[in-house]
Amino acid sequence: MDTESRSREGNAISSNQLAIDRASPATTPGRPSSKLSREATMEGDKASSGCGSLVLLNCFVSMFGNRVRIALKRKGLAYEEKPENLADKSPLLLSSNPVHATVPVLLVGGKAVCESLVILEFIDEAFAGSGEPLLPAAPCARAHARFWASYVDTKLPQCAARVWKSPKGAAAVEEGKKDLVAALKTLEAELGAKPYFAGDALGYVDVALVPFAPWFLTYERLGGFSVAGECPALAAWAERCVAENACVAESLPEPEQVFQFVCGMRKMFGLD
Repeated sequence: MDTESRSREGNAISSNQLAIDRASPATTPGRPSSKLSREATMEGDKASSGCGSLVLLNCFVSMFGNRVRIALKRKGLAYEEKPENLADKSPLLLSSNPVHATVPVLLVGGKAVCESLVILEFIDEAFAGSGEPLLPAAPCARAHARFWASYVDTKLPQCAARVWKSPKGAAAVEEGKKDLVAALKTLEAELGAKPYFAGDALGYVDVALVPFAPWFLTYERLGGFSVAGECPALAAWAERCVAENACVAESLPEPEQVFQFVCGMRKMFGLD
């Protein structure tokens, strides 16, 4: 797995923060606010593993950080979330992840665990007795899930960035859209007729991929295409993840929030 710094978790969402340190997903029917979700979560069993308190350093639009939100909630773990303004990174973030200085970082009793897929596996192993497992038990199935999660990180961020970080009408937008749609179609083929990537329940690959869903609207508006039109089964899967899993619904920003955030970034980049 390549690092999630620079082009993905850090620089991809760092230049325009739109008061990130104060922003969080809006409260909508069936989707509690981030603040309420954190308070509710923190009422859980704080000593569930003996690892110490859990603190998540995150940015509300980060698809990588929101993976960790989903995993923590799916496991029913108590945690505190500290929002990061990546244009003005906190001393805590810089000291916790000095190599990449990016979110997410999970502080476990004060010790830092970095990189979102690494954090997911840590949560699954350290809190094996809590909630539902993320990875399957069989070694081959685990390897299969890791492959597809790695595919998500290898393909989607790079393709998507060309769509939303390029000037309107630039050749890079069309190229990025073409590659993004191809990657989504590959993922849709892997999903097949299954409700979720591992079968009947939300699992590791679902958690890795579904935080990109709130960004689909942005990709569509800037790239001039429809995810549902190109990949109807994958679009239905994304809706299913939210509708059937509170841990997902409570963890993701609204698509319009993401789009407005990106519009602000594009203005700062001089792209609009």
